[in-house]
Amino acid sequence: MKKNRLGNTKKVFVVLLLALVLLLALSATTQAAPAEAPAASTGVYYTVRWGDSLSRIAVNFGTTVQAIMAANPQIWNPNIIFAGQVLFIPTGGSSGGIPPTPTYCRYYHTVTYGDTMLKISGWYGVNAWTIAQANNIYNLNLIYVGQVLCIP
Repeated sequence: MKKNRLGNTKKVFVVLLLALVLLLALSATTQAAPAEAPAASTGVYYTVRWGDSLSRIAVNFGTTVQAIMAANPQIWNPNIIFAGQVLFIPTGGSSGGIPPTPTYCRYYHTVTYGDTMLKISGWYGVNAWTIAQANNIYNLNLIYVGQVLCIP
């Protein structure tokens, strides 16, 4: 009877080990950078760092959040990107036909612990949605410490 139990335990262990190897292999292939850039556009690949947002990446590369999302169909929510994720950033005038909206900042505010968009809007006397629009923020609750906000 002991031999049968031990044999079953080995089988279960082997099956679990194979499942783990398969899972690791699958996750490694899904996180690799795309093999080639999207057709008819120029750009660069960018690895997301901790604290990045699509709006900040778009400003840094002179493009729009919409263009980045169009070039990266794996992004279904512009507020959810992860450190280590590789994105294709369209550049060179390829903004998906959407010109960036000019934003004139009267102030710059660095978010500190405990700040909310409503508090910040009260301090500067600017509507919270206006601040969010100027910074390409789609969810007022998703700001982070150290983020620099343009206050129009």
